[in-house]
Amino acid sequence: MNQTGKKGPDVIGELIEDCLLAFPVSSLLISLYKQYGQRGFLTKKQMQGLYAKAAQVPGMAPARLATLEAMIRRLPNRVKSSLPENKPLYVKDPLIGDLLENFLSRYPGHKRVVFLKSKFDQDQPLTAAETDELKRFAKLLLK
Repeated sequence: MNQTGKKGPDVIGELIEDCLLAFPVSSLLISLYKQYGQRGFLTKKQMQGLYAKAAQVPGMAPARLATLEAMIRRLPNRVKSSLPENKPLYVKDPLIGDLLENFLSRYPGHKRVVFLKSKFDQDQPLTAAETDELKRFAKLLLK
């Protein structure tokens, strides 16, 4: 079953076949046999599962188990990094919020400030010109 194109004995293929003779109805071994035949390799976790099954086979050569264990140890551990913390795209400026609230408490019908307040409440960033305009309104009307 040496599908890998490598020279030398096919330890994994032979182990799978020996395990299949000992456990002919094992779905794990049947799956590993098919995957190894198609792809020519097994993942680290699949090899660990094969090792666990092969260790249960009576009369299994200890050298084969040691070879499989060495192959497993040689493979890298794949660890997924954790997802980064979700941060909002736009952070509201509390000073702008207070300024809007103050202004609308005194002049609730001011259309431009009502527009800026709705934009602020919908988490849309205010441009520098809009912020300057709001500060100018506050300077003129909130004195």
